[in-house]
Amino acid sequence: MFTTVPGDRQSEAPRTLAEPVPQALSFADQLGLWGNLGVSLLGFTGALFVLQPGGTGTPRLSLLAAFVALVLGTVLGTLAVAVSGLPGVRTGAPAMVLLRGLFGARLSYLPTGINILQLLGWGIFELVTIATAAHTIAPALPRWGYVLIAGVITALLTVYPLGSIRVLRRYAAVVVSAVLVYLLVQLARHPLPPLTHGTWSGFWPATDTVVAVAISFAPMAADYLRHSRSGRSAFAGVMIGYGVTQVLCYLIGLLALVTVARNPNDIYGAFIALPLGTVCFAILAARELDQSFADIYSTAVSAQNLRPLWDRRILAIAITGLATVLALLVNIADYENFLDLLGSVFVPMFAVVAVDFFILRRGHWDLSAQARSRWLMLLPWAAGFVVYQLINPGYLSWWVSAWTWVRHQLGFTPASWMSASIGSFVVAGVLTLSTGLTCRHRVGPSGSDGRHGGSTQE
Repeated sequence: MFTTVPGDRQSEAPRTLAEPVPQALSFADQLGLWGNLGVSLLGFTGALFVLQPGGTGTPRLSLLAAFVALVLGTVLGTLAVAVSGLPGVRTGAPAMVLLRGLFGARLSYLPTGINILQLLGWGIFELVTIATAAHTIAPALPRWGYVLIAGVITALLTVYPLGSIRVLRRYAAVVVSAVLVYLLVQLARHPLPPLTHGTWSGFWPATDTVVAVAISFAPMAADYLRHSRSGRSAFAGVMIGYGVTQVLCYLIGLLALVTVARNPNDIYGAFIALPLGTVCFAILAARELDQSFADIYSTAVSAQNLRPLWDRRILAIAITGLATVLALLVNIADYENFLDLLGSVFVPMFAVVAVDFFILRRGHWDLSAQARSRWLMLLPWAAGFVVYQLINPGYLSWWVSAWTWVRHQLGFTPASWMSASIGSFVVAGVLTLSTGLTCRHRVGPSGSDGRHGGSTQE
């Protein structure tokens, strides 16, 4: 169904799903893209959820425990992102189209709709974050003015995505890396509390928080990795680029919280107070545009799973306009918790993806618009999601109350050593494997290479 062009290093991303897919991005391009995506202003503020996973008024983790949770969560989450994008390298298909092979064409609309919802939400959130940061540095321009500027730049980046990625690699990645190192050195010069002062209680919820941030990129990974020149460069670009910068970003946030941030809710002010802090913060605020670019572009590409011949450039501009208007009108202060909830949907789903694609089907997925529904694949996904919520239902009060009631009915109390991310991933993966082997035993192996439109069904 998808024709890849390995030697094409000049063409832009295809406008529709019917056009050839240029494999134009090198290891350095992927390294630059994912290195930039690993850095976020939200990561600095999110460090508080790692240091104090139980919320305000609860004991803090020790700095050592928080750092271990940060590294472990980043490795696990980034590994899931890298693996989830590899089928895109093999087939040339974007992320949501790949789910036709897992669920069938029509059933893939369900995760596609969820993904569009969460990516649009994150796009709005990023525009608000950029505007808030910019207004903090230069308050002369109203915040809505910065929202409009960020929206226009985001739209331009999404029209030329591969060219934008090359620009990020050549310029933004180097500057941002220098800023991160500078901030790390400046913060490390301040007296630190004892590394073991604090608790390890809450280690796994803290780890889950970091995993959730990383794995939020899994539903878009194949949108970019499908343009890689090789699977090895794609995998390494994600693991090294995203992994290193997310660790640095959260570590800087942790150090700021235990050294210079008098008010944990004003961590931006703590950065600005550092020598050259305003310049560094301005660079990081401008760099946040790559987050909004990735969210909006992948929203457009996800929508093409519903309408394959829609022009992704027109889609991207329309979606950017919608996100900009909503960023101006909607108060999304509490929306981040809802977005994290949506992100937890994809932790078990990509366990199902990995097991079915690499072990059961061995790359032979039907990605055509006629791919038959595979209803049984919904079961391990749903089971993994339930396990995740039973262990860690997140922070939305009404959602937490509902799952607390379910726990009580089941007589289940999560132990402190339980990880929602690992538990849901393992349960979903094992159930996928057992379901697939059972069906194969009953009906025998079937299916042809999804790149050529074969049809399979459980």
